[in-house]
Amino acid sequence: QGIVQRFEEPEVPSIPADYSKALASGDIRKPTTFICTISDDSGEELLYAGRRLSDVLDRRMGIGGVIGLLWFKKELPDYAAKFIELVIQIVADHGPAVSGAHNAIVASCAGKDLISSLCSGLLTIGPRFGGAIDDAAREFKRAQETGLAPEQFVNEMKRKGINIPGIGHKIKSVKNPDKRVQLLISYARAHFPSTELLDYALLVEELTTAKKGNLILNVDGCIGILFIDLMSSCGAFSKEEIDEVVRLGYLNGLFALGRSIGLIGHILDQKRLGSRLYRHPAEDIAYMMPSEEEIQCKPSDRIEDRQKGV
Repeated sequence: QGIVQRFEEPEVPSIPADYSKALASGDIRKPTTFICTISDDSGEELLYAGRRLSDVLDRRMGIGGVIGLLWFKKELPDYAAKFIELVIQIVADHGPAVSGAHNAIVASCAGKDLISSLCSGLLTIGPRFGGAIDDAAREFKRAQETGLAPEQFVNEMKRKGINIPGIGHKIKSVKNPDKRVQLLISYARAHFPSTELLDYALLVEELTTAKKGNLILNVDGCIGILFIDLMSSCGAFSKEEIDEVVRLGYLNGLFALGRSIGLIGHILDQKRLGSRLYRHPAEDIAYMMPSEEEIQCKPSDRIEDRQKGV
């Protein structure tokens, strides 16, 4: 009849833009899961702290230089990079009897793979084995910065009932010095602009060795203390950056990295030798069982314990 009813046009559904195209055009961005500030593999060539890998190799920056870039995000002076390499070589191994090597060897003899055996050895690193580098750096730095005389520092730690980190060795002593410590000190004396904290630590050592011959500055303590001297005098680090390095535990990484070389060597050595499953000799174990009186509980005791809520 020629009568046309009014008709509301339906809303046209919007079709979302393709994610990859919108991302490529810059119309949208995706929040990142985490941030990386040390390396970048998104371009044509891998970057270490902004330096092209080919440049790092052409300039022969070495392992010390690469650690400077990837750990500290700094191009360290040549003598500083070489000090890092010296540390890694010195701590690479210390025989099969120490905790890390022992655990790695036992795991390897049990048929575990290289990575599992390496992890077994690395997991022993802590305040009593190789992990005192950060603690030594932290405590000696604190003592010097707060103006404590060496005698005051020793007495303070004794009053707190805390062993001084970086002081003491199981087999080395004044009469049987640790050659590794001597090599580190000699390098620092020859190349570092300043060794103020080392000088302070050696005064502390004079006091501790006067009490007992094996209370010497050990390799962990020497590395931690010298690294503070290195950062303080090389001009590449601010005070805030040095504090952060100590606070975040950078320096124990030097021991873990270096000792991994020796641990892998021990693991492969056992596999080459075809070593069988390790069992500790019984004559080397003191079996001390509780007495009958200690393990037996009288009925009256049990009633009394229940009344106490035990």
